[in-house]
Amino acid sequence: MKVLPRFLSLGLAFAAAFSAWADAPAGYYTSLNGKKEGELKTAIYNIVSKFTRISSYTDLPRYFQTTDVYPDSRRWWDMYSDIPLYAPSFSGLNREHSFPKSWWGGSTTVGAYVDLNHLYPSEMKANTAKSNYPLGEVNRNSNVRFDNGICAVGYPVAGQGGGAALVFEPDDQYKGDFARTYFYMATCYQDLTWKYTYMVNQNLYPTLNGWSVNLLMKWHRDDPVSQKERDRNDAVYGFQNNRNPFIDMPELAEYLWGSKVGETFSPGEVVIPPQGDPELLAPSRDMELQFGQVALGSTATTLLFIHGLNLNGKVDVTLYADRKLGQTKEDAAMFSAPLEAIDASAVCSDDGTWLRVNYKPTAVGTHETSLALSYAGGSRPVILRGECLPVPTLTACTATDPSDIESDRYTANWTAPENETIDYFVVTRTRYVNGNQTAEELLAEDTSLEILNFDESDKESYSVQSVRLGHRSPMSNVVFVDHSGITGVKTEEPLIVQTFSGFIRIVCSDIQTNLRIFDTAGRLVRVIDTVDNNTDIDMPYGVFFIVTDQHTTPVKVAVR
Repeated sequence: MKVLPRFLSLGLAFAAAFSAWADAPAGYYTSLNGKKEGELKTAIYNIVSKFTRISSYTDLPRYFQTTDVYPDSRRWWDMYSDIPLYAPSFSGLNREHSFPKSWWGGSTTVGAYVDLNHLYPSEMKANTAKSNYPLGEVNRNSNVRFDNGICAVGYPVAGQGGGAALVFEPDDQYKGDFARTYFYMATCYQDLTWKYTYMVNQNLYPTLNGWSVNLLMKWHRDDPVSQKERDRNDAVYGFQNNRNPFIDMPELAEYLWGSKVGETFSPGEVVIPPQGDPELLAPSRDMELQFGQVALGSTATTLLFIHGLNLNGKVDVTLYADRKLGQTKEDAAMFSAPLEAIDASAVCSDDGTWLRVNYKPTAVGTHETSLALSYAGGSRPVILRGECLPVPTLTACTATDPSDIESDRYTANWTAPENETIDYFVVTRTRYVNGNQTAEELLAEDTSLEILNFDESDKESYSVQSVRLGHRSPMSNVVFVDHSGITGVKTEEPLIVQTFSGFIRIVCSDIQTNLRIFDTAGRLVRVIDTVDNNTDIDMPYGVFFIVTDQHTTPVKVAVR
Protein backbone atom coordinates (compact mmCIF):
# COMPACT_ATOMS: atom_id res chain seq x y z
CA MET A 1 0.00 0.00 0.00
CA LYS A 2 1.32 3.39 -0.98
CA VAL A 3 -1.29 5.90 0.18
CA LEU A 4 -2.17 6.25 3.87
CA PRO A 5 -5.59 7.69 4.78
CA ARG A 6 -5.57 11.33 5.77
CA PHE A 7 -6.74 10.56 9.30
CA LEU A 8 -3.91 8.09 9.97
CA SER A 9 -1.46 9.50 12.49
CA LEU A 10 1.85 11.02 11.44
CA GLY A 11 3.50 8.64 13.89
CA LEU A 12 2.38 5.66 11.85
CA ALA A 13 3.44 7.28 8.60
CA PHE A 14 6.87 7.98 10.10
CA ALA A 15 7.19 4.41 11.36
CA ALA A 16 6.51 3.11 7.85
CA ALA A 17 9.92 4.38 6.74
CA PHE A 18 11.81 1.91 8.92
CA SER A 19 13.01 -1.58 7.98
CA ALA A 20 10.21 -4.16 7.96
CA TRP A 21 11.53 -6.71 10.41
CA ALA A 22 8.64 -5.99 12.79
CA ASP A 23 8.22 -8.56 15.55
CA ALA A 24 9.58 -11.71 13.89
CA PRO A 25 11.30 -13.64 16.69
CA ALA A 26 15.04 -14.21 16.68
CA GLY A 27 15.85 -17.22 14.56
CA TYR A 28 12.54 -17.23 12.69
CA TYR A 29 14.15 -16.77 9.26
CA THR A 30 17.68 -18.09 9.81
CA SER A 31 17.02 -21.25 7.77
CA LEU A 32 16.73 -19.11 4.63
CA ASN A 33 20.39 -18.08 4.66
CA GLY A 34 22.51 -19.45 1.84
CA LYS A 35 19.60 -20.73 -0.28
CA LYS A 36 18.30 -19.73 -3.68
CA GLU A 37 15.43 -20.33 -6.08
CA GLY A 38 13.41 -23.51 -5.39
CA GLU A 39 15.43 -24.46 -2.31
CA LEU A 40 14.83 -20.99 -0.88
CA LYS A 41 11.09 -21.16 -1.63
CA THR A 42 10.78 -24.56 0.05
CA ALA A 43 12.69 -23.26 3.08
CA ILE A 44 10.08 -20.49 3.36
CA TYR A 45 7.32 -23.07 2.98
CA ASN A 46 8.80 -25.10 5.83
CA ILE A 47 8.55 -22.03 8.09
CA VAL A 48 5.16 -20.56 7.23
CA SER A 49 3.11 -23.69 6.47
CA LYS A 50 3.03 -24.78 10.12
CA PHE A 51 0.67 -22.53 12.03
CA THR A 52 -2.12 -22.59 14.57
CA ARG A 53 -5.37 -22.50 12.65
CA ILE A 54 -8.06 -20.19 13.93
CA SER A 55 -10.97 -22.00 15.51
CA SER A 56 -13.72 -21.37 12.97
CA TYR A 57 -14.40 -19.68 9.65
CA THR A 58 -17.51 -18.16 11.16
CA ASP A 59 -15.43 -16.41 13.84
CA LEU A 60 -13.35 -14.46 11.32
CA PRO A 61 -15.06 -11.11 12.08
CA ARG A 62 -13.70 -11.38 15.65
CA TYR A 63 -10.17 -11.59 14.29
CA PHE A 64 -10.82 -8.91 11.68
CA GLN A 65 -11.58 -6.48 14.52
CA THR A 66 -7.86 -6.69 15.36
CA THR A 67 -6.40 -7.11 11.87
CA ASP A 68 -8.62 -4.97 9.65
CA VAL A 69 -9.93 -1.90 11.48
CA TYR A 70 -8.46 1.58 11.06
CA PRO A 71 -6.21 2.39 14.03
CA ASP A 72 -8.00 5.55 15.18
CA SER A 73 -11.62 4.60 14.51
CA ARG A 74 -13.88 1.55 14.40
CA ARG A 75 -14.24 1.69 10.62
CA TRP A 76 -13.52 -1.56 8.81
CA TRP A 77 -10.40 -1.36 6.64
CA ASP A 78 -11.95 -2.75 3.46
CA MET A 79 -9.59 -3.01 0.47
CA TYR A 80 -12.53 -3.66 -1.88
CA SER A 81 -14.72 -0.62 -1.24
CA ASP A 82 -14.80 2.83 0.37
CA ILE A 83 -18.29 2.39 1.84
CA PRO A 84 -18.04 3.39 5.54
CA LEU A 85 -18.92 0.33 7.63
CA TYR A 86 -18.09 0.06 11.33
CA ALA A 87 -17.10 -2.74 13.70
CA PRO A 88 -18.22 -4.72 15.55
CA SER A 89 -21.18 -5.08 13.16
CA PHE A 90 -20.20 -7.18 10.13
CA SER A 91 -23.37 -6.28 8.24
CA GLY A 92 -22.71 -5.55 4.57
CA LEU A 93 -19.40 -7.44 4.54
CA ASN A 94 -18.17 -10.88 3.52
CA ARG A 95 -15.23 -12.99 4.66
CA GLU A 96 -13.21 -12.84 1.47
CA HIS A 97 -10.63 -15.37 0.31
CA SER A 98 -8.47 -12.97 -1.69
CA PHE A 99 -6.83 -16.04 -3.21
CA PRO A 100 -10.03 -17.79 -4.42
CA LYS A 101 -10.86 -20.99 -2.59
CA SER A 102 -12.19 -22.55 -5.79
CA TRP A 103 -8.60 -22.56 -7.14
CA TRP A 104 -7.72 -25.42 -4.77
CA GLY A 105 -11.16 -27.02 -5.12
CA GLY A 106 -12.83 -25.25 -2.21
CA SER A 107 -11.96 -27.82 0.45
CA THR A 108 -12.62 -26.54 3.97
CA THR A 109 -9.97 -28.86 5.42
CA VAL A 110 -7.11 -27.08 3.65
CA GLY A 111 -5.30 -24.61 5.91
CA ALA A 112 -5.84 -21.86 3.33
CA TYR A 113 -9.56 -21.92 4.08
CA VAL A 114 -9.00 -20.21 7.45
CA ASP A 115 -5.60 -18.58 6.87
CA LEU A 116 -5.80 -14.94 7.95
CA ASN A 117 -2.82 -14.09 5.76
CA HIS A 118 -5.16 -13.95 2.75
CA LEU A 119 -8.59 -13.48 4.35
CA TYR A 120 -9.96 -9.94 4.39
CA PRO A 121 -13.31 -8.26 5.02
CA SER A 122 -14.95 -7.25 1.74
CA GLU A 123 -18.09 -5.32 0.89
CA MET A 124 -20.65 -7.81 -0.43
CA LYS A 125 -21.24 -6.44 -3.94
CA ALA A 126 -17.53 -6.12 -4.62
CA ASN A 127 -16.92 -9.64 -3.35
CA THR A 128 -19.66 -11.04 -5.58
CA ALA A 129 -18.26 -9.18 -8.61
CA LYS A 130 -14.73 -10.47 -7.91
CA SER A 131 -15.95 -14.08 -8.04
CA ASN A 132 -12.96 -16.40 -8.63
CA TYR A 133 -11.34 -14.22 -11.30
CA PRO A 134 -7.56 -13.77 -11.26
CA LEU A 135 -5.85 -10.49 -10.49
CA GLY A 136 -5.13 -8.34 -13.50
CA GLU A 137 -5.41 -4.98 -15.18
CA VAL A 138 -8.84 -4.22 -16.61
CA ASN A 139 -9.01 -3.03 -20.19
CA ARG A 140 -10.80 0.28 -19.71
CA ASN A 141 -11.57 0.52 -23.44
CA SER A 142 -13.88 -2.49 -23.19
CA ASN A 143 -17.10 -3.06 -21.27
CA VAL A 144 -16.15 -2.86 -17.56
CA ARG A 145 -18.42 -5.26 -15.67
CA PHE A 146 -17.98 -3.67 -12.22
CA ASP A 147 -16.28 -0.52 -10.92
CA ASN A 148 -16.91 1.03 -7.50
CA GLY A 149 -13.95 3.40 -7.59
CA ILE A 150 -11.76 1.08 -5.48
CA CYS A 151 -11.81 -2.14 -7.48
CA ALA A 152 -12.95 -3.16 -10.94
CA VAL A 153 -13.84 -6.32 -12.85
CA GLY A 154 -13.60 -6.53 -16.62
CA TYR A 155 -11.80 -7.93 -19.62
CA PRO A 156 -8.02 -8.12 -19.15
CA VAL A 157 -5.43 -6.18 -21.10
CA ALA A 158 -3.50 -8.21 -23.65
CA GLY A 159 -1.31 -10.95 -22.19
CA GLN A 160 -3.09 -11.20 -18.86
CA GLY A 161 -5.84 -13.36 -17.36
CA GLY A 162 -4.36 -16.80 -17.93
CA GLY A 163 -7.41 -17.85 -19.96
CA ALA A 164 -10.01 -16.38 -17.60
CA ALA A 165 -12.74 -14.32 -19.23
CA LEU A 166 -12.42 -11.49 -16.67
CA VAL A 167 -9.91 -10.15 -14.14
CA PHE A 168 -10.14 -8.34 -10.81
CA GLU A 169 -8.14 -5.13 -10.40
CA PRO A 170 -7.72 -3.54 -6.95
CA ASP A 171 -7.00 0.13 -6.38
CA ASP A 172 -3.38 1.29 -6.88
CA GLN A 173 -2.94 1.80 -3.13
CA TYR A 174 -3.65 -1.90 -2.48
CA LYS A 175 -1.98 -3.60 -5.43
CA GLY A 176 1.19 -4.31 -3.49
CA ASP A 177 -0.87 -5.75 -0.62
CA PHE A 178 -2.50 -8.24 -2.99
CA ALA A 179 0.79 -9.07 -4.71
CA ARG A 180 2.51 -9.93 -1.41
CA THR A 181 -0.55 -11.93 -0.35
CA TYR A 182 -0.29 -13.99 -3.54
CA PHE A 183 3.48 -14.46 -3.03
CA TYR A 184 2.66 -15.91 0.39
CA MET A 185 -0.10 -18.18 -0.92
CA ALA A 186 2.01 -19.51 -3.81
CA THR A 187 4.69 -20.41 -1.25
CA CYS A 188 2.74 -21.58 1.80
CA TYR A 189 0.52 -23.82 -0.36
CA GLN A 190 2.98 -24.75 -3.10
CA ASP A 191 2.12 -28.43 -2.63
CA LEU A 192 -1.60 -28.10 -3.41
CA THR A 193 -3.18 -29.47 -6.56
CA TRP A 194 -4.79 -26.55 -8.37
CA LYS A 195 -8.21 -26.87 -9.95
CA TYR A 196 -7.81 -23.52 -11.71
CA THR A 197 -4.42 -22.46 -13.07
CA TYR A 198 -5.06 -18.88 -14.15
CA MET A 199 -2.05 -17.65 -12.14
CA VAL A 200 -0.35 -20.79 -10.81
CA ASN A 201 1.27 -23.94 -12.17
CA GLN A 202 1.49 -27.45 -10.73
CA ASN A 203 5.05 -27.20 -9.45
CA LEU A 204 6.92 -26.31 -6.27
CA TYR A 205 8.91 -23.60 -8.02
CA PRO A 206 8.20 -21.04 -9.28
CA THR A 207 4.47 -21.98 -8.84
CA LEU A 208 3.40 -18.59 -10.20
CA ASN A 209 3.21 -18.65 -14.00
CA GLY A 210 4.93 -16.17 -16.30
CA TRP A 211 2.31 -13.49 -16.84
CA SER A 212 1.33 -13.41 -13.16
CA VAL A 213 4.98 -13.05 -12.08
CA ASN A 214 5.31 -9.98 -14.32
CA LEU A 215 2.10 -8.46 -12.98
CA LEU A 216 2.68 -9.18 -9.27
CA MET A 217 6.32 -8.06 -9.30
CA LYS A 218 5.28 -4.79 -10.92
CA TRP A 219 2.63 -4.20 -8.27
CA HIS A 220 5.05 -5.26 -5.52
CA ARG A 221 7.65 -2.71 -6.67
CA ASP A 222 5.25 0.13 -7.42
CA ASP A 223 3.36 -0.16 -4.11
CA PRO A 224 5.87 -0.81 -1.29
CA VAL A 225 5.07 -2.35 2.08
CA SER A 226 3.07 -0.01 4.32
CA GLN A 227 2.64 0.28 8.06
CA LYS A 228 -0.85 -1.13 7.62
CA GLU A 229 0.62 -4.37 6.26
CA ARG A 230 3.27 -4.55 8.98
CA ASP A 231 0.74 -4.03 11.75
CA ARG A 232 -1.56 -6.65 10.23
CA ASN A 233 1.32 -9.10 9.84
CA ASP A 234 2.14 -8.74 13.54
CA ALA A 235 -1.51 -9.20 14.51
CA VAL A 236 -1.90 -12.34 12.39
CA TYR A 237 1.31 -13.72 13.89
CA GLY A 238 -0.23 -13.26 17.34
CA PHE A 239 -3.18 -15.44 16.30
CA GLN A 240 -1.55 -18.00 13.99
CA ASN A 241 2.16 -18.04 14.85
CA ASN A 242 3.17 -17.58 11.24
CA ARG A 243 4.03 -14.51 9.20
CA ASN A 244 4.09 -13.28 5.62
CA PRO A 245 7.85 -13.07 4.92
CA PHE A 246 7.28 -10.92 1.84
CA ILE A 247 6.07 -8.18 4.19
CA ASP A 248 8.92 -8.68 6.65
CA MET A 249 11.51 -8.89 3.84
CA PRO A 250 10.16 -7.35 0.60
CA GLU A 251 13.44 -8.06 -1.20
CA LEU A 252 12.77 -11.79 -0.82
CA ALA A 253 10.44 -11.72 -3.83
CA GLU A 254 13.30 -10.55 -6.05
CA TYR A 255 15.29 -13.71 -5.21
CA LEU A 256 12.36 -15.96 -6.18
CA TRP A 257 10.74 -14.19 -9.14
CA GLY A 258 12.60 -10.95 -9.83
CA SER A 259 15.94 -9.37 -10.57
CA LYS A 260 17.95 -11.58 -8.16
CA VAL A 261 16.82 -15.01 -9.35
CA GLY A 262 19.84 -17.31 -9.21
CA GLU A 263 21.51 -15.36 -6.42
CA THR A 264 21.95 -16.76 -2.92
CA PHE A 265 19.77 -15.14 -0.28
CA SER A 266 21.87 -13.74 2.57
CA PRO A 267 20.20 -10.78 4.30
CA GLY A 268 22.48 -8.95 6.72
CA GLU A 269 19.69 -8.19 9.18
CA VAL A 270 18.87 -11.76 10.22
CA VAL A 271 19.21 -12.10 13.98
CA ILE A 272 20.77 -15.41 15.02
CA PRO A 273 19.95 -16.41 18.62
CA PRO A 274 22.82 -17.30 20.95
CA GLN A 275 24.09 -20.78 20.15
CA GLY A 276 22.57 -23.38 22.46
CA ASP A 277 20.17 -21.09 24.32
CA PRO A 278 16.65 -22.57 24.69
CA GLU A 279 14.10 -20.70 22.61
CA LEU A 280 10.35 -21.23 22.16
CA LEU A 281 9.48 -19.90 18.70
CA ALA A 282 5.80 -20.83 18.84
CA PRO A 283 3.41 -20.02 20.33
CA SER A 284 4.28 -16.34 20.28
CA ARG A 285 4.44 -14.20 23.39
CA ASP A 286 1.08 -12.86 24.61
CA MET A 287 -0.78 -15.24 22.30
CA GLU A 288 -4.52 -15.70 22.76
CA LEU A 289 -6.10 -18.93 21.56
CA GLN A 290 -9.67 -18.03 20.60
CA PHE A 291 -12.39 -20.67 20.44
CA GLY A 292 -15.06 -18.21 19.38
CA GLN A 293 -18.74 -18.88 19.98
CA VAL A 294 -19.85 -22.43 20.82
CA ALA A 295 -23.35 -23.81 21.37
CA LEU A 296 -24.11 -25.24 24.79
CA GLY A 297 -23.44 -28.98 24.75
CA SER A 298 -20.90 -28.76 21.91
CA THR A 299 -17.12 -29.06 22.02
CA ALA A 300 -14.73 -26.83 20.10
CA THR A 301 -11.26 -28.16 19.38
CA THR A 302 -8.23 -26.36 18.01
CA LEU A 303 -4.58 -27.29 17.49
CA LEU A 304 -1.86 -25.17 19.08
CA PHE A 305 1.41 -25.22 17.13
CA ILE A 306 4.52 -25.57 19.33
CA HIS A 307 8.07 -25.18 18.01
CA GLY A 308 11.36 -24.47 19.75
CA LEU A 309 15.15 -24.55 19.59
CA ASN A 310 17.70 -26.13 21.92
CA LEU A 311 15.16 -27.51 24.42
CA ASN A 312 15.91 -30.56 26.54
CA GLY A 313 13.78 -33.05 28.46
CA LYS A 314 10.09 -32.25 28.30
CA VAL A 315 7.81 -29.28 27.84
CA ASP A 316 5.16 -29.39 30.59
CA VAL A 317 1.56 -28.45 29.72
CA THR A 318 -0.45 -26.91 32.56
CA LEU A 319 -3.96 -25.49 32.55
CA TYR A 320 -4.64 -23.09 35.40
CA ALA A 321 -6.81 -20.19 36.51
CA ASP A 322 -4.80 -16.97 36.75
CA ARG A 323 -6.53 -15.02 39.51
CA LYS A 324 -4.65 -11.86 38.58
CA LEU A 325 -6.60 -11.92 35.32
CA GLY A 326 -9.88 -12.68 37.07
CA GLN A 327 -9.99 -16.30 35.88
CA THR A 328 -11.87 -18.91 37.90
CA LYS A 329 -11.51 -22.64 38.51
CA GLU A 330 -15.00 -23.14 37.10
CA ASP A 331 -13.93 -21.61 33.78
CA ALA A 332 -10.67 -23.55 33.76
CA ALA A 333 -12.60 -26.81 34.08
CA MET A 334 -14.23 -26.13 30.69
CA PHE A 335 -10.88 -26.37 28.88
CA SER A 336 -8.71 -29.45 28.51
CA ALA A 337 -5.59 -30.76 26.79
CA PRO A 338 -4.89 -34.51 26.48
CA LEU A 339 -1.15 -34.19 27.20
CA GLU A 340 0.55 -33.09 30.39
CA ALA A 341 4.02 -33.04 28.80
CA ILE A 342 5.58 -33.11 25.33
CA ASP A 343 9.03 -34.45 24.48
CA ALA A 344 11.42 -31.63 23.71
CA SER A 345 12.67 -33.61 20.72
CA ALA A 346 9.23 -33.29 19.08
CA VAL A 347 9.05 -29.57 19.86
CA CYS A 348 12.52 -28.96 18.39
CA SER A 349 12.03 -31.09 15.28
CA ASP A 350 11.92 -29.36 11.91
CA ASP A 351 8.14 -29.80 11.80
CA GLY A 352 7.48 -28.84 15.43
CA THR A 353 4.45 -30.45 17.05
CA TRP A 354 0.78 -29.80 17.75
CA LEU A 355 -1.21 -29.79 20.97
CA ARG A 356 -4.94 -30.45 20.83
CA VAL A 357 -6.89 -28.11 23.13
CA ASN A 358 -10.63 -28.50 23.82
CA TYR A 359 -13.32 -26.13 25.01
CA LYS A 360 -16.49 -27.83 26.29
CA PRO A 361 -18.60 -25.21 28.06
CA THR A 362 -21.13 -26.26 30.66
CA ALA A 363 -22.78 -22.86 31.09
CA VAL A 364 -23.76 -19.96 28.89
CA GLY A 365 -21.34 -17.04 29.09
CA THR A 366 -17.76 -15.99 28.31
CA HIS A 367 -14.99 -18.17 29.71
CA GLU A 368 -11.24 -17.72 29.99
CA THR A 369 -8.31 -19.61 31.44
CA SER A 370 -4.54 -19.91 30.97
CA LEU A 371 -2.26 -22.60 29.58
CA ALA A 372 1.44 -22.64 30.42
CA LEU A 373 4.19 -24.33 28.41
CA SER A 374 7.13 -24.76 30.80
CA TYR A 375 10.62 -25.88 29.87
CA ALA A 376 14.11 -25.74 31.32
CA GLY A 377 14.94 -22.11 30.86
CA GLY A 378 11.53 -20.50 30.75
CA SER A 379 7.75 -20.64 30.45
CA ARG A 380 5.26 -19.36 27.89
CA PRO A 381 1.65 -18.56 28.90
CA VAL A 382 -1.23 -18.70 26.42
CA ILE A 383 -4.69 -17.24 27.12
CA LEU A 384 -7.63 -19.49 26.17
CA ARG A 385 -10.98 -17.79 25.49
CA GLY A 386 -14.41 -18.99 24.43
CA GLU A 387 -18.04 -17.93 24.56
CA CYS A 388 -20.97 -20.29 25.09
CA LEU A 389 -24.42 -19.49 23.67
CA PRO A 390 -27.74 -21.36 23.84
CA VAL A 391 -28.42 -23.93 21.12
CA PRO A 392 -29.98 -21.98 18.22
CA THR A 393 -33.45 -22.61 16.82
CA LEU A 394 -33.46 -22.29 13.03
CA THR A 395 -36.27 -22.34 10.47
CA ALA A 396 -35.99 -23.29 6.81
CA CYS A 397 -34.91 -20.85 4.11
CA THR A 398 -36.86 -20.48 0.86
CA ALA A 399 -34.97 -21.10 -2.37
CA THR A 400 -36.09 -18.70 -5.13
CA ASP A 401 -35.57 -18.42 -8.87
CA PRO A 402 -32.00 -18.18 -10.14
CA SER A 403 -30.74 -15.09 -11.92
CA ASP A 404 -27.98 -14.11 -14.36
CA ILE A 405 -28.19 -17.46 -16.13
CA GLU A 406 -25.40 -17.88 -18.67
CA SER A 407 -24.03 -20.94 -20.45
CA ASP A 408 -21.36 -21.55 -17.81
CA ARG A 409 -22.79 -19.97 -14.66
CA TYR A 410 -25.86 -18.73 -12.83
CA THR A 411 -26.70 -17.15 -9.49
CA ALA A 412 -28.63 -19.19 -6.94
CA ASN A 413 -30.95 -17.11 -4.74
CA TRP A 414 -32.92 -17.64 -1.56
CA THR A 415 -34.54 -15.78 1.31
CA ALA A 416 -33.74 -16.30 4.97
CA PRO A 417 -36.04 -16.00 7.98
CA GLU A 418 -35.99 -12.58 9.59
CA ASN A 419 -34.66 -12.02 13.11
CA GLU A 420 -32.48 -15.14 13.08
CA THR A 421 -28.73 -14.85 13.57
CA ILE A 422 -27.03 -16.86 10.81
CA ASP A 423 -23.32 -17.54 10.42
CA TYR A 424 -23.47 -18.69 6.81
CA PHE A 425 -25.47 -20.80 4.38
CA VAL A 426 -24.86 -24.25 2.91
CA VAL A 427 -26.04 -24.60 -0.68
CA THR A 428 -26.57 -28.19 -1.85
CA ARG A 429 -25.86 -28.15 -5.57
CA THR A 430 -26.99 -31.21 -7.53
CA ARG A 431 -25.73 -31.74 -11.06
CA TYR A 432 -27.52 -33.97 -13.57
CA VAL A 433 -25.35 -35.44 -16.33
CA ASN A 434 -26.46 -38.25 -18.67
CA GLY A 435 -29.14 -39.40 -16.24
CA ASN A 436 -26.78 -39.46 -13.24
CA GLN A 437 -26.71 -36.99 -10.38
CA THR A 438 -23.94 -35.80 -8.07
CA ALA A 439 -24.31 -33.45 -5.13
CA GLU A 440 -21.86 -31.08 -3.48
CA GLU A 441 -22.13 -28.53 -0.70
CA LEU A 442 -21.05 -24.93 -1.22
CA LEU A 443 -20.79 -22.20 1.42
CA ALA A 444 -22.29 -18.74 1.05
CA GLU A 445 -22.43 -15.69 3.29
CA ASP A 446 -25.21 -13.78 1.55
CA THR A 447 -28.60 -14.87 0.20
CA SER A 448 -27.14 -15.55 -3.24
CA LEU A 449 -24.22 -17.48 -4.67
CA GLU A 450 -22.68 -17.53 -8.14
CA ILE A 451 -22.54 -21.11 -9.41
CA LEU A 452 -19.73 -21.85 -11.88
CA ASN A 453 -19.17 -24.60 -14.49
CA PHE A 454 -22.88 -24.83 -15.32
CA ASP A 455 -21.84 -25.85 -18.85
CA GLU A 456 -20.63 -29.20 -17.45
CA SER A 457 -24.20 -30.20 -16.44
CA ASP A 458 -27.33 -31.03 -18.43
CA LYS A 459 -29.31 -29.28 -15.71
CA GLU A 460 -28.91 -28.55 -12.00
CA SER A 461 -30.84 -27.98 -8.82
CA TYR A 462 -30.10 -26.28 -5.53
CA SER A 463 -31.46 -26.15 -2.00
CA VAL A 464 -30.26 -24.20 1.02
CA GLN A 465 -29.73 -24.51 4.76
CA SER A 466 -28.72 -21.80 7.20
CA VAL A 467 -26.03 -22.53 9.80
CA ARG A 468 -25.51 -21.09 13.26
CA LEU A 469 -22.88 -22.36 15.70
CA GLY A 470 -22.52 -25.54 13.68
CA HIS A 471 -26.27 -26.31 13.77
CA ARG A 472 -28.18 -26.47 10.48
CA SER A 473 -31.73 -25.46 9.67
CA PRO A 474 -34.12 -27.84 7.91
CA MET A 475 -33.53 -28.09 4.15
CA SER A 476 -35.29 -25.55 1.93
CA ASN A 477 -37.34 -26.41 -1.13
CA VAL A 478 -35.41 -27.36 -4.29
CA VAL A 479 -35.10 -25.13 -7.36
CA PHE A 480 -34.24 -26.65 -10.75
CA VAL A 481 -32.22 -24.77 -13.36
CA ASP A 482 -31.80 -25.71 -17.01
CA HIS A 483 -30.01 -24.10 -19.92
CA SER A 484 -33.21 -22.69 -21.37
CA GLY A 485 -33.19 -19.99 -18.68
CA ILE A 486 -35.84 -19.00 -16.15
CA THR A 487 -38.62 -20.74 -18.06
CA GLY A 488 -38.76 -24.34 -16.98
CA VAL A 489 -37.45 -23.62 -13.52
CA LYS A 490 -39.62 -25.39 -10.97
CA THR A 491 -39.60 -26.06 -7.28
CA GLU A 492 -40.43 -29.17 -5.33
CA GLU A 493 -39.86 -30.55 -1.88
CA PRO A 494 -36.27 -31.74 -1.38
CA LEU A 495 -35.50 -35.44 -1.35
CA ILE A 496 -32.03 -36.86 -0.80
CA VAL A 497 -31.36 -40.59 -0.82
CA GLN A 498 -28.21 -41.87 0.87
CA THR A 499 -27.01 -45.35 -0.01
CA PHE A 500 -25.46 -47.89 2.33
CA SER A 501 -24.67 -51.59 2.08
CA GLY A 502 -28.07 -53.30 1.94
CA PHE A 503 -30.26 -50.27 2.62
CA ILE A 504 -31.03 -46.66 1.71
CA ARG A 505 -31.80 -43.67 3.94
CA ILE A 506 -34.34 -40.99 3.03
CA VAL A 507 -33.35 -37.41 3.93
CA CYS A 508 -36.13 -34.82 3.57
CA SER A 509 -37.29 -31.61 5.21
CA ASP A 510 -40.98 -32.60 5.29
CA ILE A 511 -42.95 -35.85 5.17
CA GLN A 512 -43.00 -37.39 1.68
CA THR A 513 -46.00 -39.42 0.51
CA ASN A 514 -46.50 -42.26 -1.98
CA LEU A 515 -42.82 -43.13 -2.28
CA ARG A 516 -42.31 -45.44 -5.26
CA ILE A 517 -39.20 -47.42 -6.13
CA PHE A 518 -38.63 -48.59 -9.74
CA ASP A 519 -35.93 -50.81 -11.20
CA THR A 520 -34.01 -49.94 -14.39
CA ALA A 521 -36.63 -51.74 -16.51
CA GLY A 522 -39.30 -49.37 -15.16
CA ARG A 523 -41.01 -52.01 -13.01
CA LEU A 524 -42.51 -50.87 -9.72
CA VAL A 525 -40.56 -52.59 -6.95
CA ARG A 526 -42.01 -51.06 -3.80
CA VAL A 527 -44.52 -48.49 -2.55
CA ILE A 528 -44.43 -46.82 0.89
CA ASP A 529 -47.32 -44.56 1.89
CA THR A 530 -45.32 -42.02 3.93
CA VAL A 531 -41.69 -41.51 4.89
CA ASP A 532 -40.10 -38.83 7.01
CA ASN A 533 -36.54 -37.66 7.60
CA ASN A 534 -33.92 -40.38 8.25
CA THR A 535 -36.18 -43.29 7.28
CA ASP A 536 -34.13 -46.42 6.48
CA ILE A 537 -35.38 -48.88 3.83
CA ASP A 538 -33.85 -52.32 3.31
CA MET A 539 -32.95 -52.85 -0.35
CA PRO A 540 -31.30 -55.59 -2.45
CA TYR A 541 -28.24 -54.79 -4.54
CA GLY A 542 -29.00 -52.98 -7.80
CA VAL A 543 -29.85 -49.66 -9.44
CA PHE A 544 -33.21 -48.04 -8.67
CA PHE A 545 -35.21 -44.85 -9.29
CA ILE A 546 -37.22 -43.21 -6.49
CA VAL A 547 -40.04 -40.65 -6.71
CA THR A 548 -42.65 -39.25 -4.33
CA ASP A 549 -45.71 -37.03 -4.69
CA GLN A 550 -43.59 -34.10 -3.50
CA HIS A 551 -40.48 -34.98 -5.54
CA THR A 552 -41.50 -36.07 -9.04
CA THR A 553 -38.03 -36.00 -10.57
CA PRO A 554 -36.57 -39.53 -10.25
CA VAL A 555 -33.65 -39.93 -7.87
CA LYS A 556 -31.24 -42.58 -9.14
CA VAL A 557 -29.49 -44.73 -6.51
CA ALA A 558 -27.09 -47.67 -6.69
CA VAL A 559 -27.25 -50.07 -3.73
CA ARG A 560 -24.15 -52.23 -3.29
